[in-house]
Amino acid sequence: MTICFKGNECKYEIEAVMKLFVPVQTFDFLFEEEISEGDLCIVSVNGQELSVKVCYSGKRTEKHDSVTEENADETELRLCRLLYHCMKEITGITPAWGYLTGIRPVKKVNALLDKGLEKEEIFARLRDKYEVSDRKLELAYQTATTQKKYFDSLDKRSFSLYVSVPFCPSRCSYCSFVSHSIESPGAKKLLPEYVKKLCEEIEQTAKIADELGLKLDTIYIGGGTPTSLSAEQLDEVMGALKKNFDISKIREDTVEAGRSDTITAKKLEIIKKNGATRISVNPQTMNNSVLKAIGRRHTAEDVVNAFKLARSIGFDNINMDTIAGLPTDTYEGFKHTIDTLCGLDPESITVHTLTVKRSSALFKEDSISLDSRIPDMVNYGQEALCGHGYLPYYLYRQKNTVDNLENVGYAKPGCESLYNIYIMEEAQTILAVGAAGSTKLVDPSTGKIERLFNYKFPYEYISRYEKMLEKKNKIYEFYSNI
Repeated sequence: MTICFKGNECKYEIEAVMKLFVPVQTFDFLFEEEISEGDLCIVSVNGQELSVKVCYSGKRTEKHDSVTEENADETELRLCRLLYHCMKEITGITPAWGYLTGIRPVKKVNALLDKGLEKEEIFARLRDKYEVSDRKLELAYQTATTQKKYFDSLDKRSFSLYVSVPFCPSRCSYCSFVSHSIESPGAKKLLPEYVKKLCEEIEQTAKIADELGLKLDTIYIGGGTPTSLSAEQLDEVMGALKKNFDISKIREDTVEAGRSDTITAKKLEIIKKNGATRISVNPQTMNNSVLKAIGRRHTAEDVVNAFKLARSIGFDNINMDTIAGLPTDTYEGFKHTIDTLCGLDPESITVHTLTVKRSSALFKEDSISLDSRIPDMVNYGQEALCGHGYLPYYLYRQKNTVDNLENVGYAKPGCESLYNIYIMEEAQTILAVGAAGSTKLVDPSTGKIERLFNYKFPYEYISRYEKMLEKKNKIYEFYSNI
């Protein structure tokens, strides 16, 4: 599909709105040019006159609006609204989130709460401005109110540490992360040096934090699947954290144990010994046929056994992830997954919606057969989990997510993940170590944010390690100005 811009360059937001209706598609962009054939969209600004014309799947429509000097700053928003109504008319689709784009809708609710607005006024503003449905407004509002006490308790000189272990036993069909199969010869060869460099970066990051007077608040060891490492390698990484940081004062220490085919008693004992207070045991689905379809090598029974093993070793804060809309899954299958996890009674359950990204194997398949009731799956997850005493505590959205839905973490009161809240709402600095780690520097007083990116791939991370360390000088620069 081609999108033509005349008199404007509102590419980012217009593309985001178009993806609400045609998520798994690439676009061609033209500026001050116009074509007349094929699927196309023409976005025009002529003085104060705005127009959007769309031809898609053999249907045509156009919408018009205007701005004045007083509301010229709304030009982009009004163009998005015109496109939204054009595509809604052509496709018959009404996105539950309206034309609210961006991955953090709860931030908009939090901003209005900070201004002292009541719930009804918050709903009215977001409904009128973005045409968000009441169901999603309620979800965002519940999430915001659950989070509030954790913002009130946030130390402005605190930070969280993300430790990246980008290896897995195998790659799931939907995965778009930088992750390497632990069984490949290349990964096995890289691992010892990767662990060594990772421990060195942990040491260097601790020195920077100490020199700047920053206080470590939470740790999150993620991936990939961190428990793809051997027990000895896991002990080495977590030992480096204990050696270089005072973890006795942190509020949360999470290890994403993840896939049950990597979880052993020895690894769980090492995780426990090294101070972790929270782990994840992530089934994604409790249906064996779906696990096979997405390329996982474990069974639902393995998940249950891994969960019970973690409980027996003393873990009292366990998260479990699910994905609504996996290939070959059905509404009844997803309902079975949620019901089974509720029966296990973990402290938190996360409900993701399938996202089909270009870097995933699933995107490359000729045809993707997905159940039409994915919105019903998401709604069932919300109703069932809230009915079992879980509350939504963090929420985010992604491009190319099926039916433009959301990812939500639900937790029992008091078991919310601080790291997930702070990273999703961009409320706290996140220092990242390891390949593909993304450091996010946050000034809580002004909202200013700067990002630093480690090299993506393990071989690149290792070979360009010294150059990567030089980037960390920007952390000093950032904090010298706040």
